[in-house]
Amino acid sequence: KMPCYDWAWFRGASSQYTHACYSDIPHLFLGRGFSDNLVPYFDRLNGDMEYLEYPVLTGLFMEVASWLTPGGSLQYREQMYWMVNAGMLMICAAVIAVCVARTHRRRPWDALLVALAPAFALTATINWDLLAVALTAAAMLMWSRGRALAFGILIGLATAAKLYPVLLLGPLLLLCWRAGRFREYGTAVLGAAAAWLAVNLPVMLLAPEGWKKFYTFSQERQVDFGSFWLIITQRTGKSLDVGTVNNYAMLLMLLACAGIATLALTAPRRPRFAQLAFLVVAAFILTNKVYSPQYVLWLVPLAALARPRWRDFLIWQACEVMYFLGIWMYLAYTTSGDAHKGLPTEGYQLAIALHLLGTLYLCGLVVRDILMPEKDGVRTDGSDDPSGGVLDRAEDRFVLGQTARSLSSPAHFRGTRVEWGTGQSHASVQKEIG
Repeated sequence: KMPCYDWAWFRGASSQYTHACYSDIPHLFLGRGFSDNLVPYFDRLNGDMEYLEYPVLTGLFMEVASWLTPGGSLQYREQMYWMVNAGMLMICAAVIAVCVARTHRRRPWDALLVALAPAFALTATINWDLLAVALTAAAMLMWSRGRALAFGILIGLATAAKLYPVLLLGPLLLLCWRAGRFREYGTAVLGAAAAWLAVNLPVMLLAPEGWKKFYTFSQERQVDFGSFWLIITQRTGKSLDVGTVNNYAMLLMLLACAGIATLALTAPRRPRFAQLAFLVVAAFILTNKVYSPQYVLWLVPLAALARPRWRDFLIWQACEVMYFLGIWMYLAYTTSGDAHKGLPTEGYQLAIALHLLGTLYLCGLVVRDILMPEKDGVRTDGSDDPSGGVLDRAEDRFVLGQTARSLSSPAHFRGTRVEWGTGQSHASVQKEIG
């Protein structure tokens, strides 16, 4: 970010794109009133945005960073605001890596996929997404330790920072249904609702117009960068009605969720929580009307838990890096109008296609691992679901189209039932079922 930090954020729009160092953070310090000490959601803004268009917990994060920003010239304060936010976001990054390492306790090295992910490094300080990602990673860790209430509280807080974490409650419902663990699921949902309300209710009651801006903005936002909807509009030359796009995007998401539900309830062995969590968040990203480059952060820790294979992970990351470069070169082209200084529309469409295909590729491998659990690298050492918590080694109570049996145990595939003990080694299991 050094070229932008030194001058490109402040001297010409195209320079921050050609140097691929753009960040929302310094621009919104001025554009969302933090430089004037305006209170998010309560004070009306000047310009095209009446109120801050971020969820409440993210708004609080932004506000705290502004309190820690020292005085001086406006440019210096913008630089320091980015620096303070970057420091706080790096704490979030460390939390994510530690949580991934401890969620798969028998495979802590999988956290290197997060720590060394190229797209993670490139996009970490574009926006404030790492706050929600860190809370989600902490929630996954709590669920893996059997702490359903802590999981729910953290998911509720994560949803108060970004909308996508609430999607994880859908796959968890399917897995708890299959294992008959409704009490733990109910505890998690109640904890999530209580935490979300505790953060949102004060702002909702005292500043309703500012509070709802995030939700109205999400509905009213036009087709934007990174989505296949943009390719359609650019190729056809016709702008799509935002209401129509919202409806079709919702329909596609529901169809994807129906497919994930069918997979979860009919798979020969109960899928791992991280696998379904990755699939549902990926489905949301693929069907959404906008894909900002930092959205890849949502998937990185889930991918590390769902499909911890370096080759496939890096193939996906290569596609995301190409998209990261593509969007900035395209914006440089649209800003300058010079094809020699950027990427024309057709090239940007190719970059979008690479992002979509890379994500679909990883989704396909996760689905294959679910249908063919012997290919799942996490389960090769005899593990069942390290991120599953109460679901780990639990018997199935409901399998769609079958009589409920203990399908979650590897012994099922050899026709023998094994009672899993907390201290039972993979070798002893093999001896029993051999």
